[in-house]
Amino acid sequence: MNKPRFARPLSDLVRPALADAFKAQGFAAADILQCWPEIAGERLAEHSIPVRVIWPPRPKAAPPGAPPRPATLVLKVDSAYALEVEMAAAQILERVNAVFGWACVGKIRLRHGPVASAAAAAIRGRQARPSLDAASRARLAREVGGIEDDALRESLERLGREILAGKPVTRA
Repeated sequence: MNKPRFARPLSDLVRPALADAFKAQGFAAADILQCWPEIAGERLAEHSIPVRVIWPPRPKAAPPGAPPRPATLVLKVDSAYALEVEMAAAQILERVNAVFGWACVGKIRLRHGPVASAAAAAIRGRQARPSLDAASRARLAREVGGIEDDALRESLERLGREILAGKPVTRA
């Protein structure tokens, strides 16, 4: 008897195929690419994109279990926005390291050039987001309004907007 097959999400099939391509560019995971608008901010994410992560060679005399030296994140940036990205470098580094949960990136290197908006949008997964009505925005503000930690409140509010707008949430 034939075993019934169920449809699988395309992301489950594509993720293993893309893993090698990401690793070749130094991305152990696609988290930086997926979260780039939250890391860089919407405005800078429109004009910059992570290209690769360069890990320094591990010293031969390093003791076993020693943490690796921080990597360099290479960003392709529209030339007109390079200064703005450079000024936000410390904040971008902090947010990248927060995504990974440890200080894995210590430096940013900028590569000037046009950021193809279609390619950048595809990598960042940008889609037109339906806006929330006033009642939904007010309800969401009430729900998260009591949270004292600004970063947590903003993250939960962003998550709530995505859920209420009907966008599937893929990040665990």
